[in-house]
Amino acid sequence: MKRTTKKMGKLLLLSLGAFLTFTLVVLCCTRVPGSAQTAFADSLDVTPIPQEAITLLEGMQSANRAVAAAVLPTVVTLDVVETKTVPSTPLEGFPWFFFQGPDGKKGEERSDEKPRGREYRAEGLGSGVIVRKTGTTYYVLTNQHVVGSATEIRVKLFNEREFTGKLIGGDERKDIALVSFESNDKNIPLAKIGDSQTVQAGDIVFAVGAPLGYMSSITQGIVSAVGRSGGPNNNINDFIQTDAAINQGNSGGPLVNIYGEIVGINSWIASSTGGSQGLGFSIPINNVKKAIDDFIKTGKIKYGWLGVSLSSANQIMLDELGITNTRGALASQIFIGSPAEKGGMIPGDFVISLNGINVRSVDQLVRDVGDLENGETVTFGVIRQGKEETLTVRIEERNESLVSDASKLWPGFIPIPLTDEVRKEAKISKDVKGVLVYGIQAKSPAAVMGMQSGDIITAVNDKKIKKLSDFYTYISDKSVKETWYDILREGQTVSTIRYKH
Repeated sequence: MKRTTKKMGKLLLLSLGAFLTFTLVVLCCTRVPGSAQTAFADSLDVTPIPQEAITLLEGMQSANRAVAAAVLPTVVTLDVVETKTVPSTPLEGFPWFFFQGPDGKKGEERSDEKPRGREYRAEGLGSGVIVRKTGTTYYVLTNQHVVGSATEIRVKLFNEREFTGKLIGGDERKDIALVSFESNDKNIPLAKIGDSQTVQAGDIVFAVGAPLGYMSSITQGIVSAVGRSGGPNNNINDFIQTDAAINQGNSGGPLVNIYGEIVGINSWIASSTGGSQGLGFSIPINNVKKAIDDFIKTGKIKYGWLGVSLSSANQIMLDELGITNTRGALASQIFIGSPAEKGGMIPGDFVISLNGINVRSVDQLVRDVGDLENGETVTFGVIRQGKEETLTVRIEERNESLVSDASKLWPGFIPIPLTDEVRKEAKISKDVKGVLVYGIQAKSPAAVMGMQSGDIITAVNDKKIKKLSDFYTYISDKSVKETWYDILREGQTVSTIRYKH
């Protein structure tokens, strides 16, 4: 009984405390009519916003609304399903696989059977933009990493209408894909394609898409930089960097300028958290204009092929090649029988121009050559032994089987000058002259000759090498029928087997 009384007392005190607290909160948050309210209002020193400032902000707001109204209806959300297969658990069937299964077969007798796998549906979400129409077919540009090898695609428009999508083609090198859908509606708008070549740091841009699944979202920022490198492995793009917020789900959506034109396709972000930190990267739209046509015509991108392995050259390499104050790309290796070789290009040529346009970097030259048409005749400006030459080359279509066959890649490695740092690392005395072998290609002529990365080539066909230009000159001598090297390996000088041309 006493315990009950004490409990009731505690409850009464708690209730009273709660009531007083609630009353205090209500009183604090409720305006009291009369002089107290007037005195509080009069105590604020309100600074009016100048009309010219309001007019300026209204103009900016109207401009933002206009861009949003023009672009949002052209941007779609892509719901993607990809069927993937994962290997069965390694212990599945144990111990039958190792010993003898119920079917009477021993493990070694069963080894030729195909391993079983488990299929599952991987769902994804991304963005895209409608860029083309042919009859009742609409085409949506997006990222390759958004659609992958999709088995199901749903295209959601700005007005929430949905269509079944079809993957027309995708390309990992450019991280670009094209999806189509069918509609008899003639009023579905197409995006305006801009010119990314005009984009400069400081330009105002808008990122549009479905970040984290929030459809038809638009963010604003500026172009932080152009010509950035990085991103997914094996891509050949440069990128527009922006601080406009880009998050997961924005991939494949457009980066738009103040005129409502697409200048980029949002692709990836640099982030320590997985979310936007003001470091977003978009593929310049000029990089993919030809790809759109290629996808529609053939379902794949047709790349032009020169047939060279390009590399950057540091100042020491440029000095040894007799090149000063020039930007370009070093043709360090040439495919035998390629358009480059047929056009007279040799290993060691430093490419400085394509059709009269200066080469800024290796990546830029790779992209520009890739955009050339099969059979197109172009001119390359090169520096060879310190002198400028012009070469005429007929471009061919890139064939992956040829590109991956290093047996015709001459010489099959990259020669490196013997700098003080290289000598120290490889423990080579200053008396030794030659070049360091780097990056031997499997099945290449160098591999056939038994060479190894780290070898020091001191002579080519008994001709001593004093600098990098000597090496390239000797291996490009068309009068010789075979080539061999004198190499220094682990303190011993040996000769390679002879490679017949």
